[in-house]
Amino acid sequence: MRNWLAGILAIILGLIVIAFPFLTTVTVSIFAGLLVLMIAIWLFIVGISEFGISKTSSILNIILGIIAFILGIGLIVNPALFSFLAGITLYLAGIFLIITGIIALLDGMTRKYAWAGILGIVLGIIYIILGAYAFNPVNLGILIGLWLIITGIFKMFEEV
Repeated sequence: MRNWLAGILAIILGLIVIAFPFLTTVTVSIFAGLLVLMIAIWLFIVGISEFGISKTSSILNIILGIIAFILGIGLIVNPALFSFLAGITLYLAGIFLIITGIIALLDGMTRKYAWAGILGIVLGIIYIILGAYAFNPVNLGILIGLWLIITGIFKMFEEV
């Protein structure tokens, strides 16, 4: 019963996200920015508190805190940055999947596991295609909505 409820909620949320994709992307970007700002504050605190123990660690934490602070502000102010980061992440994941797929395919020819290589290459190509769409905040919102709907459907048929 709990899986059905979670599935139905995910489907409803997915439909809402598809209906308002830009608003969803802006909201997710702001929340991500706030979380990154919290990480930045934590890095500053850790950097300052460790200054007496390890100056190198302290300085690195403060530098990471500055980078996280700039990224957090950027995510809050500009939702297109979130789409850009999502697109880059999907591109990189796709490239890694294709490379590991080729390696598995070459290695699998002798071990009867060529299907793992083919699957890696196919998934890598799909990730790269999705990455191209994710650069647009509206398309990213639609992709998130579709993911929620598909997850909701699978959740409804999942056994406890």
